[in-house]
Amino acid sequence: MAKEIERKFLVSGKRWRLLADAGESIKQGYLTTMDDRSLRVRVYGDGRACLTLKIGQSALERDEYEFDISPEIAAEMLDQALGTVLEKVRYRVEHKGFVWEIDVYGGRYSGLVVAEVELESAADRPELPDWVGREVTGDFRYSNQAMALSEGAIASFHEPHTQSG
Repeated sequence: MAKEIERKFLVSGKRWRLLADAGESIKQGYLTTMDDRSLRVRVYGDGRACLTLKIGQSALERDEYEFDISPEIAAEMLDQALGTVLEKVRYRVEHKGFVWEIDVYGGRYSGLVVAEVELESAADRPELPDWVGREVTGDFRYSNQAMALSEGAIASFHEPHTQSG
């Protein structure tokens, strides 16, 4: 069984950009959601596409199953997505043995920058980079699902720590 174990943080400033890869664009939509599971579709800028099923209510650890699908089918699914199709560019930064994924949102959530770090174990304690701000692991408002469905999603994401240098 595949497990996703991750922590999520707001990003403080832009220093991370000096260390990041070129990034990849992502369009993401939800096909169905329930309290303890979701089914999403993603289309990447390079033409790849996937369908992901996540099961579990823990903010830190969930079961995750991902399947490659054709870009044509994924585009059809995005057209039928619930709520808003999220647009973001994902960058990767290596920091002290961990890979951080920084999502820079566009569209409706333009201005929001969130960093996630995937862990091998819930007991892992990665050293936080100096550009990481407030932890939002477990804050449902910052989940992609809540943002897509506007279920208590953040109303304003232009907090001072996301805009500083």
